[in-house]
Amino acid sequence: MLIDELKQVQATAFALAMKAQYYHWNVEGADFVQYHEFLGKLYAEISDSVDALAELVRTLNNYAPGAHRMLMDLSLVKDDDTVPAALEMLTRLRDDNEDMLNALRVCYQTAETAGQLGISNYLQDRIQAHEKHAWMLRSITR
Repeated sequence: MLIDELKQVQATAFALAMKAQYYHWNVEGADFVQYHEFLGKLYAEISDSVDALAELVRTLNNYAPGAHRMLMDLSLVKDDDTVPAALEMLTRLRDDNEDMLNALRVCYQTAETAGQLGISNYLQDRIQAHEKHAWMLRSITR
């Protein structure tokens, strides 16, 4: 159902942005400056999408999830309370971004089938953004 998939996409984007921000705050190592800058841009870009996703939920006459527990229960990305090495942080984000992409693609297809072209258009833009994130994260972690 489109609304459930859209809420999952919103929650997954929220969790992915928070994880990237957490790593941004705590990254260490010889490449600190580059990783810190990259993670800052990553979490900011993803975080900016969460509000638009919540508004799309509202356009379907539903309430957007907002409580932290609700968002984390819906999210495909799980919390991380460890501080891994920098490369492991980026590897985890790479894998989480793949989950984000999969959720976006499923939701996009559902929106297309439902004739929700405005929603599918926005999701298509998000897919493109996360494909770029995937490329960058793969390039760093190889």
